[in-house]
Amino acid sequence: MQGHFLLSSGNHSQFYLQSAKVLEDPQLAGALADELAAVIEKSGVEFDSVCSPALGGILAGYELARAAKKRFIFTERVERVMSLRRGFEVREGERFIVCEDIITTGGSALEAARVIESLGGKVVAFAALANRGFCKVANLAGSVAKHSAKLPTDKPFFALGNFEFEIYEPANCPLCADGSKAIKPGSRGN
Repeated sequence: MQGHFLLSSGNHSQFYLQSAKVLEDPQLAGALADELAAVIEKSGVEFDSVCSPALGGILAGYELARAAKKRFIFTERVERVMSLRRGFEVREGERFIVCEDIITTGGSALEAARVIESLGGKVVAFAALANRGFCKVANLAGSVAKHSAKLPTDKPFFALGNFEFEIYEPANCPLCADGSKAIKPGSRGN
């Protein structure tokens, strides 16, 4: 999307990746997940299940699990703490890929990974339909991690694309200087 956006970080951008617009089409969502599953399979990473942090990652993670013929669960925040609920269980030693729709710094994915590992599971990789350019993507040549990336460097991160946009601190935002007001299209903090 193009406009003037308030990001979860508090910064502003002229562009915003809205996964809901892609995932509203089940055939397109399925095709993207099929491609992501193929990338992971080609890498040789073996896993038993997929876990996604709610809310944004649920559709992408479910579709990845469907494409890879694996089990799917999700974590969610309860009073701001990422938790596993709804009767989901993690088996000792169960290997997971943590999947998001879009990863920016990887903070939510890392929170979900910590929940899985605290219950005896093993996170073997991370995945997303898109990377906002902060984390290093294993399957994209030239991808590098920025200082704000939170994903661990000892586990691969797979994504279908890298999207890097200018980000502005509110005090230095040229869009604000032109009189535009930032809108918040995302789910976090709304």
